Amino acid sequence: MVILITGASHTGKTLLAQRLLEKTRYPYLSMDHLKMGLIRSGNTALTPEDDDALTDYLWPILREMVKTAVENRQNLIAEGCYIPPDWRRDFSPKYLASIRFLCLAFTDRYIDANFREILRHASDIEARLDDAGCTPESLKADNHAYLTRFREAGEPVTLIDSDYKGTVAELLDRLP
Repeated sequence: MVILITGASHTGKTLLAQRLLEKTRYPYLSMDHLKMGLIRSGNTALTPEDDDALTDYLWPILREMVKTAVENRQNLIAEGCYIPPDWRRDFSPKYLASIRFLCLAFTDRYIDANFREILRHASDIEARLDDAGCTPESLKADNHAYLTRFREAGEPVTLIDSDYKGTVAELLDRLP
């Protein structure tokens, strides 16, 4: 089984992937690690700020890794913000049967009530180098964008509205 996790910034994609790794012992791939490896090695002129271009660049790589894992009946958790809303078009039903997908987004209410807490936990799993540009407004805009794009593509979005830990626990219970 392959588990794909995407969502807006700071929603806990990496935390959820880490908890799934601990629960399932499935291998885990961070698209941020892949991105930085390609950037630092000089295999791309893109920068960490080139989000849309990075999706176009990274998704074909991850897509083929997912196909390989499915073909070999191997498990994989892959997380990051570089999964396009129309990701399903790249897989036949044979592949889709082995893929679970999660998209995370905060509600405005959650951001308003918990912004300081969100920032406090931003580096729980991996160190964020600079969160100076993260504001409630920017976080809301990012979450609205994910919610809109993925819902328009017909994808389910897990909305985090009040109980973050409970939502994560529920997701962990639903997955293998």
